[in-house]
Amino acid sequence: MTGAPAWWDAHQIPLYLAAIALGAGVGLVAPQAAPALEHAIEPVLMLLLFATFLGVPLIEVGRAFRDLRFLGTVLVANFVALPLVAWGLSRFVADDQGLLLGVLLVLLTPCIDYVIVFTGLAGGARARLLAAAPLLMLVQSLLLPVYLLAFVGPEVLSVIDVAPFAEAFVLLIVVPLLAAGAVQAIARKHRVGATIERIMAQAMVPLMMTTLATVVGSQIAAVGAQLRSLAVLVPLYVAFVVMAVVIGLLGARAARLDVPSTRAVMFSAATRNSLVVLPLALALPASLAIAPLAVVTQTLVELVAMVVLVRVAPVLAPEERGAHR
Repeated sequence: MTGAPAWWDAHQIPLYLAAIALGAGVGLVAPQAAPALEHAIEPVLMLLLFATFLGVPLIEVGRAFRDLRFLGTVLVANFVALPLVAWGLSRFVADDQGLLLGVLLVLLTPCIDYVIVFTGLAGGARARLLAAAPLLMLVQSLLLPVYLLAFVGPEVLSVIDVAPFAEAFVLLIVVPLLAAGAVQAIARKHRVGATIERIMAQAMVPLMMTTLATVVGSQIAAVGAQLRSLAVLVPLYVAFVVMAVVIGLLGARAARLDVPSTRAVMFSAATRNSLVVLPLALALPASLAIAPLAVVTQTLVELVAMVVLVRVAPVLAPEERGAHR
């Protein structure tokens, strides 16, 4: 890879931070652009995931799905250990039901989309995480009502619509995955498929920058308007990332996973499904209007944390001496 793609591959982290700053600047200077940017999140994310899936040979995904040790570690971290962490942190906002519900919605749901991108950037096993995505989506859809019932109470279930989960799964996983599979099949016989694969591989960094800027730009003004109420959430979300990374690392070591799988577990534990649960939060009654802003605040904290974790994960789970990726 030469020219601009080689340059932006070598400078990914500062470019991602610049994209976050640009999105924040646009969102604060021109808050009227927020609705248009919000509508752009889904298509931009679909394109990013299409490019990500295109870079993962689907035959690897089939093999990864049979890796029961990895899948078990991811499931235990996300649905046994981390719900306890989420419950503990939510106690700090238990007196405000809107904040409480927003915190629990986002912290109880592991990410299925851009976590795959960040995992790949850190040298993690993105094929294994991609294989785990449908299972993570199914289990969180089943367990989220159970955890909310236990942590908040039965009254909360009557105001939550789970339909956005199914829609997000189709649009963010099924459609990009099928499109990537089709292009990979074409590439084996026709030059046009290989050309698409090459172009999308070179476009990964700009696509990630666009996604970061779009998400931040669409939400930063709304968060800023409620900054005083939402500020208490920032240390909680930072604490969650730190504890989740530690849990992921210790869980992977206990399961004796290899280095790429260990990094993948760390990212899966630390990232949450904020872009998928946001429609759930937006559908809540007006009395809980701060809940979606609590979800968005987690997104903003997490995006910065993920950029940092891309550098930190290889330090926490270094390559074994003499090993090669």
